[in-house]
Amino acid sequence: MKRRLFVKQAGAAFAVGSGSVLGFPAILKGAESERPVIGEGDLRFSCEHDWGTLPDGHTYGGASHGVAFDSQGNVYISHTGGPGSVFVFDPAGKFMKSLAPQHQGNGHGLDIRNEGGVDFIYLSPNTPKNAPAPMKATKMTLSGEVVWEGGPPPESHRYDNKEPFNLTSTSFCPDGGWHVGDGYGSHFLHRYDKDGKYLASFGGKGKEPGQFATPHGHWFDDREGVDQLVVCDRANARLQLMTVDGEVLGQGPAIESPASLDIRGDVMVCTEIFIGRVAFLDKKHQVIARLSEDAEWNKMIKETKGFRALANRPKWKAGMFVHPHDATFDRDGNLFIAEWVEGGRVSKLTKV
Repeated sequence: MKRRLFVKQAGAAFAVGSGSVLGFPAILKGAESERPVIGEGDLRFSCEHDWGTLPDGHTYGGASHGVAFDSQGNVYISHTGGPGSVFVFDPAGKFMKSLAPQHQGNGHGLDIRNEGGVDFIYLSPNTPKNAPAPMKATKMTLSGEVVWEGGPPPESHRYDNKEPFNLTSTSFCPDGGWHVGDGYGSHFLHRYDKDGKYLASFGGKGKEPGQFATPHGHWFDDREGVDQLVVCDRANARLQLMTVDGEVLGQGPAIESPASLDIRGDVMVCTEIFIGRVAFLDKKHQVIARLSEDAEWNKMIKETKGFRALANRPKWKAGMFVHPHDATFDRDGNLFIAEWVEGGRVSKLTKV
């Protein structure tokens, strides 16, 4: 089981022809309230922007960052607003509660895994500038009880001189352990066992194989029967394929600013944050389709100064994405996308 409760069930796999390009959307009329339909073949979705209703006094702040699901199908969104740093919705989009007030204003990576019949939330909060100490990776129950925290691991000796430590995301190992990504700090991945005991570190800033420049998202992939850790090496514009211990196995295709990964069946989804696209990859990590792909749109997103200057909603196009930060499949094959835009935006892509 995993954070987003991605399920490899019989019949759950997608099948897609190679080389599909998915650009500006069609419009589905009538009962769907003219929600755009994007994609094609088995990767075709009705797109509902601004999914979920926040109560008064609740805001995503400068970004909605992560998406995850518990065993009941409830939806968890990490953000930089408040109150708390995680909002919880029921499957229909009704607000339920907020969580993790200790990370308010700094919510980032968010994952949920079922362990022995119990769901646990894994958080990777950002560290604000001039903070007296770095934020810690946090494992907690669905009610918000903290059961584990991890800061810069002293055993690694990577932080002996107070090198920066700034978290991005967590990924899960098949043995019950996990990796914590210091993607905004010193560019390492740190491995822990199922009890939260430190095991190893690998990476570090650079362009060589096995080095990273912003290892933003990472995910375990066994679709070909080989245990692989896939790392979004964002600033190097590539995916790196590694063992769980950091040995380099290979490299995926060139991906523009890869930010997050998720898998359902045979299909991996990867957000391309600074160009406004969402890519789908096959078992060999080759791109088979993209959402929000249009040369003019992507060029405008990429060249926008300050990245979020395009937070002018009148310029946004239905069915297109601005800065997709995280994309996650739910148990029914729908796709939820959280965007790094002012005020946040969560879109639900219902599988057609």
